Amino acid sequence: MKKKTCFFMIGMASVLLAACSQNPKAPVAKQVPYVMEEFGGQRVDPYFWMRLSDEQKNAETPDQQTQDVLDYLQAENDYADAYFKPLKSLQETLYKEMTGRLVPDDASVPYKKGGYTYTTRYESGKDYPIYARTADGQDKEEILLDVNELAEGQKYTGVTQPRVSPDNQYVAYGEDFVSRRIYTIVVKDLKSGKMLQDTLRETGGNLAWAADSKHIYYVGKDVPTLRNNRIYRHTLGQPQSQDELLWDETDETFSVHLQQTVDDKYILAGSSQTLTTDIRYIAAGDVKGSLKEFTPRTVGHKYSVDHIGNTFYILTDRDNSLNRKIMTVSDSELSAGKAWKDFLAYRPDVLIEDFALMSDYVIVNERINGLRTIRIMNPKKNIDKYLEFDEPCYVAGLGVNVDPDSHVLRYVYQSMLTPSKTVDLNLETGEETVMKEQKVPGYDKSKYQEERIWATAKDGTKVPVDVITPKDFKKDGNAPLYLYAYGSYGSSTDPSFDTKVFSLLDRGFAYAIAHIRGGSDMGRQWYEDGKLFKKMNTFTDFNDCARYLIEQKYTQSDRLFARGASAGGLLIGACINLEPSLYKGVIAGVPFVDVVSTMQDETIPLTTFEWDEWGDPRQEDYYRYMLSYSPYDNVVAQDYPNILVTTGYWDSQVQYWEPAKWVAKLRANKTDQNILLMRCDMASGHGGASGRFRRLEQNAMEYAFFLSLLK
Repeated sequence: MKKKTCFFMIGMASVLLAACSQNPKAPVAKQVPYVMEEFGGQRVDPYFWMRLSDEQKNAETPDQQTQDVLDYLQAENDYADAYFKPLKSLQETLYKEMTGRLVPDDASVPYKKGGYTYTTRYESGKDYPIYARTADGQDKEEILLDVNELAEGQKYTGVTQPRVSPDNQYVAYGEDFVSRRIYTIVVKDLKSGKMLQDTLRETGGNLAWAADSKHIYYVGKDVPTLRNNRIYRHTLGQPQSQDELLWDETDETFSVHLQQTVDDKYILAGSSQTLTTDIRYIAAGDVKGSLKEFTPRTVGHKYSVDHIGNTFYILTDRDNSLNRKIMTVSDSELSAGKAWKDFLAYRPDVLIEDFALMSDYVIVNERINGLRTIRIMNPKKNIDKYLEFDEPCYVAGLGVNVDPDSHVLRYVYQSMLTPSKTVDLNLETGEETVMKEQKVPGYDKSKYQEERIWATAKDGTKVPVDVITPKDFKKDGNAPLYLYAYGSYGSSTDPSFDTKVFSLLDRGFAYAIAHIRGGSDMGRQWYEDGKLFKKMNTFTDFNDCARYLIEQKYTQSDRLFARGASAGGLLIGACINLEPSLYKGVIAGVPFVDVVSTMQDETIPLTTFEWDEWGDPRQEDYYRYMLSYSPYDNVVAQDYPNILVTTGYWDSQVQYWEPAKWVAKLRANKTDQNILLMRCDMASGHGGASGRFRRLEQNAMEYAFFLSLLK
């Protein structure tokens, strides 16, 4: 299908033009043509040399190519630092505002499980959480894990949710100090406080305890591709080399995961990709058995499972139920291979997102007209009702509900203007108790207003846009506006409360979220209409929303700013190629911009199970469609808005070279004098810096960039 010809050698000359350290010039990356012959044509990549293998990145002594890449990234960082140096005071002010809206000592709402009350808290001045519990009837707190201690001396620290064994003696968790999401699972003896010798390497961090507290089920990771591909059973005290392999997912388009049912009766192993789910199960007490197939794998069937009493509940898109329905099957019926039964029928205008099982109750999280709400069902008492909320745009989601015998539902409510609050609802009496309201020092809700408006896309589709503004906001086109969206993988962007954006609102900005196609904001069809051969809808929707906000005089083009990250960075890149004059400035975080080359290369982590989202470029029709919007491939000689790009050297999802190549190509082709910056965090990956305060440093930098562009 393709033949590659490479015109460079590792021992290439210096990558960059000379730059003055005091006042560095914009870095100019050397162009070394790399020709790809595809479907009877050629595609030339002048910056292919920027790609390094993991072996090169991890080598103690860099080879010449690695050094050239490091020099280029450093030059970009120096250039960005020079731009932000005069903005240091503004960044510090923004950072202080953002940290000032955080409660120094904060804790989650406690929940009970297995004779203990669990909580997660942050202490003043500390970046990382502390996981703790208290035994029923006692006052003394027991620390399960203080991530701050774990993070000492580390540039990055990532930890998976600690899992306590059923007998309450052990806690296991995964740790990652590189930001590649390759976790090492370790186990701590809570009685002695000592770490066990059990060390499970090259895992996805996902684990589940068997009922005997002597066996751990965990997910193994294929390191080259970073795909979660195996399920193992580990016996405490034995070396990892003796672990039992229970499932080897050989289909490279699938990734595996683990969970336990809410009643802890079963361990569920799932394998999934964009279109298909395959679930297998085993009784938590069966430490000798094998995983059983829940239902035969069928391409196009997505489902999830939970269990209570003697019944499995299945959230499924079976029978062409695009927005999903809920079905049931008893333990004995499942073993006998009998058919599932409908519990909650399919409705084309309602997306069922999730459900929770409680004693006598099924709680359903539904998305109706773009808003997440909560439905309460008790078939025995003929109860079927919705919780009601009075704001125009809001999010109502399920909280931590781990006790299936409880009659108290915990849910979480928030909106763009209402800080998150956790509420316990007694399902028997209807009494509500607010367990926690997010405290935001200095915040005054009465100073702002929110609304939902509907923009018209080029094909006539109505696209919801949630907007918040200062209370005295005037729609005269003079205000700056910050527009955000994501629009991929069926992931919905909810109108959640974000403490950071008030630093812009207090400076006269409006803030808007565009619920563009490619997400599931308006149901599963909304997603289907923004993927594969309909992906262009995602980009034109965003530009149409931007144009509508201008038409309605919320802002104008020379004051309109946009941001997106990851696949949202792809959104930004595609949109400014299409209509660069719409925006004053944009930020693309860890942007997926080299779509065709990445999706062609099966050795790149996470590529193969992305084909159902973007298409398989080994097929010519997909290749040509993806090529039509890929931001890197569509950079042309034209004026572009001011651009800030951020990335992480260790990013496992969007490799650093994608944004690096994109910036180099933009700089070589753009015809304007606008700002183009790239900031590469050399110690982080896709999620950016670890720690709640370090992340805010980047947010302050991004907001300072927007503000610097306003005269």
